[in-house]
Amino acid sequence: MSLDRFLYFFILFFALLFIGCSSKDIEPKKELEKEQEKEHEKSTGIYDLENIPQDITIFTKNLDEDVNFYDIQKKYEKYYFRVWNLDRPSETLEAVKWSFRSYRVDNSYGENLQPLKKDFFDKMYENANFSEYATVNRKAITLKHLNIRAFPTLRPLLKDPSLAGEGFPFDYLQNSSISANKPIFVSHFSKDREWVYIFSSFASGWVESSDIVFLQNRDIETWQKAEQILLTKENIPLYSIDGEFLFSSKIGMMLALIEEKKDEYIVLGISKYKNSEPLYVKVKVSKNIAHKNILTINRDNLNTVINEVSLSNYGWGGMYGQRDCSSTIRDIFAPFGIWLPRNSSQQAKIGKIISLKDLSDEEKIKLIKDKAIAFETLLYKRGHILLYVGIYNDEIVVLHNTWGIKVEKDEISGRIIIGKTILSSLKLGKNQKNYDEKSELLKNLTSMNILTN
Repeated sequence: MSLDRFLYFFILFFALLFIGCSSKDIEPKKELEKEQEKEHEKSTGIYDLENIPQDITIFTKNLDEDVNFYDIQKKYEKYYFRVWNLDRPSETLEAVKWSFRSYRVDNSYGENLQPLKKDFFDKMYENANFSEYATVNRKAITLKHLNIRAFPTLRPLLKDPSLAGEGFPFDYLQNSSISANKPIFVSHFSKDREWVYIFSSFASGWVESSDIVFLQNRDIETWQKAEQILLTKENIPLYSIDGEFLFSSKIGMMLALIEEKKDEYIVLGISKYKNSEPLYVKVKVSKNIAHKNILTINRDNLNTVINEVSLSNYGWGGMYGQRDCSSTIRDIFAPFGIWLPRNSSQQAKIGKIISLKDLSDEEKIKLIKDKAIAFETLLYKRGHILLYVGIYNDEIVVLHNTWGIKVEKDEISGRIIIGKTILSSLKLGKNQKNYDEKSELLKNLTSMNILTN
């Protein structure tokens, strides 16, 4: 086991161990958190979670007809497979160096919550091997669910852990994650060849080279031309016909159909053979966990997909196989053939955009109630994206995956941790003691966008 992997597996242990004893600067935050914990114990909990039903069927029951996006299926497949149709990386060398400009010695902390030193950044840059950028230029596929990293390492990079909303779980080197058997394009190897810099349809970064295999162009063409199935259930183990475990299912995963039977699909899966060559295998997939081609937006399909996606806890950048706000929204819409970018600011630019800037809270509420379409409209504030699901007791209700509610006392910030997907109002936390009104969702909304327009 490499030192990188060993340290990564113990991030949580170190975070919990040191956050209470590494520095006296952390104490004001901890005192506020303790106070909030006591207050939470006295109260009946978070108001929205007790007074807004945490049951998506309450909101989907009003959907009267299907919304079919068959005409955009080919567009979705084009996005899904687009990196397999590249000859060179889709970004410039300077663009992929963004992380080395963003994270510096003076604002970065390691897994022990101590400042990272210059030699860490020097070693990372050297191993990134940028002089070899765009020299491999090969198409490949992932073998399992992978973390896409901003540096070629599993070690974390945290911002000041004494600040509320920083430290664990916000590892800024976690750029995204990607499911098994997803198309990727490889730019080059790291200097030690443990890592490869890859492009997927929605994000780029470093993945471990042992977890991918390169494909031949003829096989890529065959895969893309085949009829596809989309998986609609989470974490179901999938096996080859011979019983070899391959990977677990994830919402939005798309696999090439070989044969359809009464109760199951036979699809193409890829494992690794000797010398890292791809091994093509047949995989049985029950029709209970998959659907041929894209889904229509209707009551039953939304209930199925949203309930599955909502099983995830909060995971920054998809860490630990979980989801953050934008990956939650992205994966909800994937089975319906709606391709969305990876981060919230880009997602907010898809479809018909309606500005909410410079509007009062009352004006925002009126505009959302007048224009938003349930399950087809996103609401955006800087750094966070929400799905509009309807009205409950005359209040706007949204679905979102959130880390927590910001609180503040005597200019000291803290968080009431939620850490999962919830249904809430746009004033989540308004009834909590020391609620920070400046951070309220409604006050900070800047736009809404209707995806289906």
